Amino acid sequence: MTDPAIQIDARGLICPLPVLRARKVLLGLPPGALVEVLADDAMARIDLPHFCAEAGHDHLALEDIGDHQRHLIRRGPG
Repeated sequence: MTDPAIQIDARGLICPLPVLRARKVLLGLPPGALVEVLADDAMARIDLPHFCAEAGHDHLALEDIGDHQRHLIRRGPG
């Protein structure tokens, strides 16, 4: 899988904090940049893809890795 430009470690944070961290980082990146978000809150599996759809970003992957999830997001054009 493609290596992300930025990794956000949101493990230990409850939603909406993983989404808010991702939003802040994505706003500072150029379109097409890749961001990896690590989260262990069960709601992140719903909230991060929903945020991406609403904000125009591409939620490329969701992978379970042990006790947490790995989300890969590509920043949208907006």
